[in-house]
Amino acid sequence: MQRPLVKVCGMTRMEDVKLCVDLGVDLLGFIFHPRSPRNADPDFVASVKTGKVTKVGVFVDQTADEVIEIMDRCGLHAAQLHGGQDSVYCWKIGPDRVIRVFWPDTYGSPGALVRDLEDYAEVCGHFLLDAGTKGQGGTGKSINLKILQDIEIQTPWFLAGGLGPDNVRQALAVNPSGLDFNSGVESAPGIKDPAKLREVFRILAEME
Repeated sequence: MQRPLVKVCGMTRMEDVKLCVDLGVDLLGFIFHPRSPRNADPDFVASVKTGKVTKVGVFVDQTADEVIEIMDRCGLHAAQLHGGQDSVYCWKIGPDRVIRVFWPDTYGSPGALVRDLEDYAEVCGHFLLDAGTKGQGGTGKSINLKILQDIEIQTPWFLAGGLGPDNVRQALAVNPSGLDFNSGVESAPGIKDPAKLREVFRILAEME
């Protein structure tokens, strides 16, 4: 099987950025949310040069204009939207640059989730399906995979929610386009664990 895209979110240290790039990560996430323990300094994010690796900003409360300004300042390629932003907001950012977050556990049925995803398909380049009900992520909670087993999602999508070495194999069973790692590969909020990251990439290489 082809390896899904790998995104590591909550980056706060250059040594973690370098390790992720060396391991072969596809996307790096930087959180712009003051209440998050992983809140990133814009000057740090602007200084990060990742080559072919996509830089993603994670946003919760900002206006679309504020997001665009931060993206330009920090050299971000995409905006991951965690605030339930509407389709007009997504259009303003640019559909090809939007990763919009949905929380499957908040839906009464798989069909209701699919209908919401279809409504946003034209304004999002990717979806991200996360555990819990709202917020910037990184809670460590795992998503209920049962709701994803019997639905077909046309738009490329990432799976998030407490992913790490212990559950990455189960996550692959629902065939996501990408996997989003954060708290499950940390030793503390914002501090990535090299051993956990290496183990994740070892498992993924084993399954190709």
